[in-house]
Amino acid sequence: MKKLNLPLFEFKIKKENKNNIIFDEIRNKWIVLTPEEWVRQNFVKFILSKNYPKSLINCEKVFYINKVLKRYDIVVYDSSGDVDILVECKSHEIKINQDHFDQVMRYNLELKSKNIIVTNGISHFYFNYDEIEKTYKQKEDLTTYNK
Repeated sequence: MKKLNLPLFEFKIKKENKNNIIFDEIRNKWIVLTPEEWVRQNFVKFILSKNYPKSLINCEKVFYINKVLKRYDIVVYDSSGDVDILVECKSHEIKINQDHFDQVMRYNLELKSKNIIVTNGISHFYFNYDEIEKTYKQKEDLTTYNK
């Protein structure tokens, strides 16, 4: 798989039925290794490297927006069980554009995350909700977990 703009991490990868599969330590199962999954798995490892407990991370869970089924890529909960970080992952082959930001903000209408990340593994866009200005502001990096 392509080298991403993230630290190098170790993964369990094997071949099954002509597909490469990767072990997802959050979902605790083997997943077909697509380019988007490669980004998702690397970004999960990046989140873990920032000291976020594995127990607060969830991947690819379905939820509803106006009775329409949607699926987020990665969510990190805070200790109260509220969504703290919402991550939208795209394949490294896809250039991030406005549609991707619009998609994650639609998801966030339901999830109400304080932090939003859009990544293709090469470019990462981090946003944090500013309580005073009531808007999301771009930031440089993912904050290290310190709770």
